[in-house]
Amino acid sequence: MGWFREPEKSKNTPETLLRLWGYIQRQRWVLAGSLILVALTSFVSLLGPYLMGLAIDNYILIKDLPGLARLLAWMLITYILGAAGTWLQSYLMAGVAQYAVRDLRTDLFTRLQNLPVRYHDQHAHGDLMSRLTNDVENIATVLTVGFSQLVSSVLSLVGIVIFMLFLNLPLALISLIVMPITYFITRAIAKRTRIGFRETQQALGSLNGIIEENVTGARTVKAFARERATVEQFSQVNRHLQKVSRWTRIFAGSMGPVMNMVNNFGLAIVACSGGWLAVQALASVGEVAAFVNYAGRLAWPLNQIAQLFNSIQSALAGAERVFEVMDAEPESDAPQAKPLHNVEGNVVFDDVCFSYQPESPVLKSVSLQAEAGQMVALVGPTGAGKTTIANLLTRFYDVDAGVITIDGTDVRAVCKDDLRRKLGLVLQENFLFADTVMENIRYGRLEASDEEVIAAARLANADLFIHRLPQGFHTVLTERGANLSQGQRQLLAIARAVLADPDILILDEATSNVDTRTEKNLQEALLRLMKGRTSFVIAHRLSTIRDADQVLVINDGEIIEKGDHQSLLAQGGFYHRLYMSQFKGQAVPEFGA
Repeated sequence: MGWFREPEKSKNTPETLLRLWGYIQRQRWVLAGSLILVALTSFVSLLGPYLMGLAIDNYILIKDLPGLARLLAWMLITYILGAAGTWLQSYLMAGVAQYAVRDLRTDLFTRLQNLPVRYHDQHAHGDLMSRLTNDVENIATVLTVGFSQLVSSVLSLVGIVIFMLFLNLPLALISLIVMPITYFITRAIAKRTRIGFRETQQALGSLNGIIEENVTGARTVKAFARERATVEQFSQVNRHLQKVSRWTRIFAGSMGPVMNMVNNFGLAIVACSGGWLAVQALASVGEVAAFVNYAGRLAWPLNQIAQLFNSIQSALAGAERVFEVMDAEPESDAPQAKPLHNVEGNVVFDDVCFSYQPESPVLKSVSLQAEAGQMVALVGPTGAGKTTIANLLTRFYDVDAGVITIDGTDVRAVCKDDLRRKLGLVLQENFLFADTVMENIRYGRLEASDEEVIAAARLANADLFIHRLPQGFHTVLTERGANLSQGQRQLLAIARAVLADPDILILDEATSNVDTRTEKNLQEALLRLMKGRTSFVIAHRLSTIRDADQVLVINDGEIIEKGDHQSLLAQGGFYHRLYMSQFKGQAVPEFGA
């Protein structure tokens, strides 16, 4: 079964608790007030059994009904105060917990925004979403309810022991025999539930990843009739989640019944021992009654602590996963990074080498030069390294060797935000948000006015179709712009780039997957966008780059040919064969990896 193996050690529980405390203590005064109330309500709740013992010995046995009535009134007051204090401390603790979780969630989301593209490429999006939602929610649940309950249970446990020792030392020692048994049982079960909750949350993250991918890619799933295979993949991961979750819940659920059995055993010992002491006149009837009551109450904080261990294990497992993301190295600028102003657009790649995975080079000593205002076309087979050049220029990744400069300045020596504001990126698949058309275009420059947004849409040839939408610029798009055609989404992406007004433009297959008429509109918009800007155009349709100042032919991570369209055709080489294959029906040449 695997669950009975030696439990693995916690990664660093004290450090995790300390980091969580860093968020809680920001509301230290409210927390202090809540803890004071917890202490007072715990003390008040413990007066009941003691007062009951007094009632039996001092009033019931001697039939003093007026004295009994006064004592009952005091008992009623203690119960009312206890209930009011419990409600107030719960109210205060909920505020502390939600403020702490708000800050934790904000810090985690901020870190996700600041992590490099490489990190997002290497981690499933669904798993990252799970950490931001499920894991943080587990922490919130424990902080809201569990923290105050744990403190209350510990104080109640200490208070009960003190009252027992005060009332009758021999009977108190007999009553406390269950505590070491409880400790060892709790420790044994908690070790295994910690592992189980962590594996459960990892499996839940994987399941969320599958859900996110297949909901987003529903069109692709249906296009390839992969519904059955997708369901099987989901079922396989879901069964794994069910298996690990089942054994976790079994261990967690065993805590209560086992503790009840131990506590009932202790209660029986106390009742028998107390009866014997009362017969021997070594304890009063009231003391025995109070002790039986305290022994019964001893089970409550012990059970609470035992049950809270399960929630705490789940929260700590979630906190570790959250802090794993927060400890990931964020994007950062060089220590002496300079701002980037007044870009002319001279771009140089000098002997650039790069690989996504060690020992699998994608670019091999690539050198190129683009003069300000030039249009540079990058062509070649899929996987040759064209998009990688764009990723390096935008510093989504950094070069392994060589240098990339803009106007003579190494891109690694300038602030990334400044660099990216100077670059405009139009991709084959551009991301549109579930917001209005106006706001999706405005994403290119958030401070732009409505008039500037409309002007950008007009320059991008997007205004004609926008005006035909139900609410025009105020039409709300569905997620990823699914209620628009591919061409319409591209036109909005171009309008966004027009509004951003970049100095250097990167077009990565921006006119792919559209019909000829739409391509004409896109080409007109792109020509307006590229005018006066250094532009890098990645294209498979060679008809789109005939007017390029330079055409760089890339194969297997190397630039194998360069020149303009006409000169490359005249060479009769790789570019010539590629061009002929598209326009004269010749066989596509064998490309490198």
